[in-house]
Amino acid sequence: MNIDIGTEGWARPYQSGLIEFFRDGGKQACEIWHRKAGKDRVATFIEVALALRTPGLYWHALPKYEDARKVIWDAITPDGKRLIDWAFPRQIVAKRLDHEMKIELVNGSIWQPVGADNYDNLVGAFPRHITWSEYALMHPNARQFLRPALALNNGTELVITTPRGYNHAHELYLHAKGSPQWHTSLLTVENTGILSEEILAEERKTMPDELFRQEYYCDFSAANVGSILGRYVEQAEKSDRISDAVEWDEEGAPIEISSDIGFRDTAAWWFWQPRYDGFGLFDYDEDNGLDAGEWIKRIVDKGYKIGKIWLPHDAVNKTFGYRRSPVEQFQKQFGWEKIGIVPRVNQTQDRINAARLLMPLCHFHKTRCAVGLSALRSWAYAYDENRRAYSRNPLHDWASNGGDAFSYGAQIMQERKRPEIKAARKPKGLKPFSYDWLIQQGENQPGRSTYRIE
Repeated sequence: MNIDIGTEGWARPYQSGLIEFFRDGGKQACEIWHRKAGKDRVATFIEVALALRTPGLYWHALPKYEDARKVIWDAITPDGKRLIDWAFPRQIVAKRLDHEMKIELVNGSIWQPVGADNYDNLVGAFPRHITWSEYALMHPNARQFLRPALALNNGTELVITTPRGYNHAHELYLHAKGSPQWHTSLLTVENTGILSEEILAEERKTMPDELFRQEYYCDFSAANVGSILGRYVEQAEKSDRISDAVEWDEEGAPIEISSDIGFRDTAAWWFWQPRYDGFGLFDYDEDNGLDAGEWIKRIVDKGYKIGKIWLPHDAVNKTFGYRRSPVEQFQKQFGWEKIGIVPRVNQTQDRINAARLLMPLCHFHKTRCAVGLSALRSWAYAYDENRRAYSRNPLHDWASNGGDAFSYGAQIMQERKRPEIKAARKPKGLKPFSYDWLIQQGENQPGRSTYRIE
């Protein structure tokens, strides 16, 4: 169509390069921009321009469905206009459905904000464009599952985010930066100049320094503020404890599996094997919409020698949408002696402390545990914008599934007796971990006597 929405009067100078990239036929872009840089506004403009040029399905994806309504559908621009009224003037709109958050354009294109937490429900559609807004906060599988549909449709994608540590968003940015097919930029408040010194000074006073550097200076290294296990994952990487060499030892100790049935009916599973030097986590599995019977088959098909499967304490009540509890179904398949229930602790922090205590003794398979490790990096305490402080409880999002499953396992593994670990096969030249160190760490936790290895 010949209808064109100009950028005059609102587009900021630093946004023009990205707009022109897509206008000239560019396909992929990854932009790391600071808070309040106008990421969603410029992305919406680009989506409308693309939708007018080529009929198709256009999605603006946010980490959660409720974010899609709050950040896009109900958003108000700085000049007091509703974002979708500004982006979609009446002359280009054929139909607008508020309850579905869907706009049909006069040329047949459909534009819709969606939640990446429901990525399984999005598979099967064939969008011509997807914007991944705040990609650092999304489940990494969302983009992976939908990329084939984009490719088949010769589509375009735009990744816009503020950093959240060295997670999947950082990896994608590095990949895009090294590829001539991608448009990339990293813009801090000094690059854009849109926030006054007075505003930044006030923000600095009321925010943790690491959070300020993350949000306004796009500092990936500072983004572990609020993270529960992020720095422990980084330590594991630096000490070469994340490697594809971490395999299941068939002649070693039986494996134990820790699990969580969590956010949006997602189940997460960590596969542990006691080793002479600590614990090998050689596999991780996660999915949603599966009932207990389907998970039982999936675990059996892996062919591992299972010592015990640990289910969360609330698994007695949760049913995976099935008439019998997961505990009953797992006991029927594996025998009651191989199914355990993780004891309930008085405070979530106790379980978190157990996870932090065990992390220095954990070795991870880099590839099979990639999604789980991304969850451990992203697992964080909830931040209260009004109080300007972090909660004592973790944020309930996609990363909490892997984080909870790991911490449940740590709660069990930190109670292992010395003979159980020593029974694990000792590879040649491998030094044992220090039991004295682990015991000392337990004694250094005030009121945490349960963290000791006896």
